Amino acid sequence: MIVETLVTVLCGVGLYASLFMLGRARQAARGSLSEPSVVETPRAHLFGRVSNALLGAWYYPALVVAAWLPLPRGLLLLVFALVALAAATSALLAYSLLFVTRRPCAYCWTSHAINWSLVVLWALHSWHGGNR
Repeated sequence: MIVETLVTVLCGVGLYASLFMLGRARQAARGSLSEPSVVETPRAHLFGRVSNALLGAWYYPALVVAAWLPLPRGLLLLVFALVALAAATSALLAYSLLFVTRRPCAYCWTSHAINWSLVVLWALHSWHGGNR
């Protein structure tokens, strides 16, 4: 139950960061940002036209639900693959922040750290058979 609780807390913070960045993206779309933002870069939409922030706003609550449900082993592994994809995407975006975009983004780094932590926690969760 400790792993599930940690996943829930981290996902709550991740959801907050995603919703904040989604708000920034909406401000950018209206032209009402007062300074340049990472939400205006091509990397803010890695998966087609869907913003990374919107994906996070769906991903984090879904992961909380998955953490607390008794999932079969195959589904646990599928969710682990998705969590690993999120962590790999965070690695790509972190590289981009450091060497391409070169803009500070505390919310981005918060999300990256959460995604890297979640991959470890989900591995532990899956290893122990999930919430059975």
